[in-house]
Amino acid sequence: MFEGFTDEHVTVGDVSLRVRHGGDGPAVLLIHGHPRTGATWHRVAPRLVSAGLSVVCPDMRGYGRSSKPALQPDHRQQSKRAVAADLVALMRRLGHERFAVVGHDRGCYVALRAALDYPAVVTRLVVMDGVPISEALSRCDARFARSWFHWFFFAQPELPERAILADPDAWYRGDPDGMGRENYEEFREATRDPETVLAMIEDYRAGLGVDRQHEEEDRRAGRTVACPTLFLWSSKDDMEDLYGDPLEVWRPWAASIEGAPVASGHHMAEENPDEVGAALLGFLT
Repeated sequence: MFEGFTDEHVTVGDVSLRVRHGGDGPAVLLIHGHPRTGATWHRVAPRLVSAGLSVVCPDMRGYGRSSKPALQPDHRQQSKRAVAADLVALMRRLGHERFAVVGHDRGCYVALRAALDYPAVVTRLVVMDGVPISEALSRCDARFARSWFHWFFFAQPELPERAILADPDAWYRGDPDGMGRENYEEFREATRDPETVLAMIEDYRAGLGVDRQHEEEDRRAGRTVACPTLFLWSSKDDMEDLYGDPLEVWRPWAASIEGAPVASGHHMAEENPDEVGAALLGFLT
């Protein structure tokens, strides 16, 4: 994976981030979701480099081979604000003062937070297969709770970590053929490490608390994303079942937004890198 990319650890604040980066030209930060690592982009990132972009694929704090922050009672060590601050600092360390941000799944919440907290830094925003946490929770009904039960299960103390670590393969059901063997092995390593699993669960605990609070503060203050925004969602996932036209959920958050479904299941960059790569290049270049 990532032939020609630099693979290193970079210290930013209280964490050390594992990051792969390569290419020349305008910069784009690719943020993975749960329970993946930056390796989830291994089929898309080289296409962006070939098109003339500088591409940065980190493991978020707590995830993969990045270090694990000290736990806080309100879980804010894994808040999207903390992760976004890490990644802006990382990009500056790599020489990128302004850049586009792409986030998938949990990474889309980090991407949104980066665009809201650093409007002078984020030039373009792409959010993939998720709506803002506060929007999802405000629409929560029995169907959402049944399909997304893990949001609420992960909020419980101790139980989710014990359940996952008892049989990570049964819980996460990774597919080496679909993911690519190296990506799968990296994912498998992460989902067997107790400290990584705890940090990934803390991501969800922060989501139901401090992250939701931050978004609600944004809405009360009238803050929206200033840069052009693209929303991509999976045609085979449940975005349309839950929200009808999910693009409408995003419109109050971004002054200029466009979007379209991708013919894929949830892990879009792995399952349909051709369409994802084309959509990103069409928007970013």
